[in-house]
Amino acid sequence: MDLAYIPSPSTGVLHLGPLPLRGYAFAILVGLFVALWIVNRRWVARGGKPGTTTDIAVWAVPFGLLGGRLYHVITDYELYFGEGRNWVDAFKIWEGGLGIWGAVALGAVGAWIGCRRRGIALPPYADALAPGLAVAQAFGRWGNWFNQELYGKPTDLPWALKISEGPNREAGLYHPTFLYESLWCLGVAALVIWAERRFRLGHGRVFALYVAAYCAGRAWIEYMRVDEAHHILGLRLNLWTAMIVFVLAVVYLVISSKLRPGREEIVEPDKDAAVPAKDADADESAESESSAPVAVTAEKAEDPVSGAAKDGS
Repeated sequence: MDLAYIPSPSTGVLHLGPLPLRGYAFAILVGLFVALWIVNRRWVARGGKPGTTTDIAVWAVPFGLLGGRLYHVITDYELYFGEGRNWVDAFKIWEGGLGIWGAVALGAVGAWIGCRRRGIALPPYADALAPGLAVAQAFGRWGNWFNQELYGKPTDLPWALKISEGPNREAGLYHPTFLYESLWCLGVAALVIWAERRFRLGHGRVFALYVAAYCAGRAWIEYMRVDEAHHILGLRLNLWTAMIVFVLAVVYLVISSKLRPGREEIVEPDKDAAVPAKDADADESAESESSAPVAVTAEKAEDPVSGAAKDGS
């Protein structure tokens, strides 16, 4: 008899009248709003302008969702293009299936576009985003709980997750890997905030630390999962991805700290204040240049003994 376990929702959809509210989509949206709130506060604290992060998110969020879905569909293509499958299901994002690797990669492209349009550098924005992104992942993983997916190996621990019978799953008690990853992400958020203050990290190193710390946790969590996945040399594809990205993040941390120690003093230049000052200097310079010949000419014209007539010719 099982005395304790984590129950799974009987359904992943709640109906508010005629409006269906899917648990997976709800978890993702909550994570996004919390992340936007965190990054805006951090950006303003670093000297940025309120609203800048929202303008960048207009580009980053759609790109991130597209990248996450593409990564999932490509790496699990047999779920949508195999025998007896319907390719239209590849567009049903509310049923689950977002790969964090693709979301971060393509989301970074969208963020870069947004930063370019605002005239700011990407690394300081990425540093401001890092803990917010980790918290967003912590919320987003609860979408897997609603869908009863991505659980781990069978276990009889008191915090085991109870899974009901369903398509491609057997009823039983399993490791709640969604909960492990959710808690790990909260720990990663706390780690990067502490490290940023303790070591004054900048130039993208806060984000690199987030990536390295997340990958370290994702590696052991991935090892526990039992859902279908592609394997390379006996290891799951996502495990290989986590290890490779971890190494790249650490390399960036080491090289960046040597090339650009410290952190940025200004993350968002004040263009409105800079333009008038520049114009004023230009006007003053132009005025001095235009007035100088007149003064000299007048002085020489009034003193014929100095050879003004010859200079004037």
